Amino acid sequence: MPSKTKWRLKGKKALITGATKGIGRAIADEFLDLGADIFIVSRSKEDLEAYKNEKQERGKGNQIEYFAGDISRENTRHKLLREVNKNWDNLDILVNNAGMNIRKKFQEYTSQEYDDIVKTNIRSALHLCQIFSSMMKGKKDASIVNVSSVAGMVYVKTGVVYAMSKAAMNQMTKNLAVELAPHNIRVNAVAPWYTNTLMVKSLMEDDKYKSEVLERTPLNRIAEPSEVANTAAFLSMPAASFITGQIIAVDGGFTIYGF
Repeated sequence: MPSKTKWRLKGKKALITGATKGIGRAIADEFLDLGADIFIVSRSKEDLEAYKNEKQERGKGNQIEYFAGDISRENTRHKLLREVNKNWDNLDILVNNAGMNIRKKFQEYTSQEYDDIVKTNIRSALHLCQIFSSMMKGKKDASIVNVSSVAGMVYVKTGVVYAMSKAAMNQMTKNLAVELAPHNIRVNAVAPWYTNTLMVKSLMEDDKYKSEVLERTPLNRIAEPSEVANTAAFLSMPAASFITGQIIAVDGGFTIYGF
């Protein structure tokens, strides 16, 4: 394979959840820039339409399809499958990015809050892998990328339920990598540390907390969404064809800083 082809996503079809804000939007941008056609998912139809219009006005020639809905709901996920099948007869890449969090002490979580986090962060991701893997089987080099978190690897102040859901995603990634390998479907995860999104910007307004975060991060800064997107894109490229079952921390060295 020519070296340039290895580092492109030309002709690939990618489904990306939570794709209009933050890391998800950066992943959609990166995939478009690398030549992929994308099918983006968000709860807001207005945000999806705005994203598509913006990219088309800038002359992006790739196919951009979208679906508005809450993928934490099983019936919505089945509707999404039908919509993707209407437009595409196969799928190369699935990016499970949609997620949520509620930050509080573990004694304070209600059963409903627990259920909301788990069904959004892990149950929906597993189900999407189940229903879309059939569209990916038989492809030469299909890829599932799960957007996890360092919260699933070490203690951070995100709340126990979110951390549990991301730890489960990491183990799901490893198991699916083995189960889907015979079908040439690779499964990996990216695990960001604090990334410069709207949600994180509000947290970083606390100067004391921001100082603590930077002190624990060897590269001494917050990641940009594009840096997480770059890793997700690499894992989806032919250049990463022998990488599967890996949880890659995009964290500026945070998880290995043991001082």
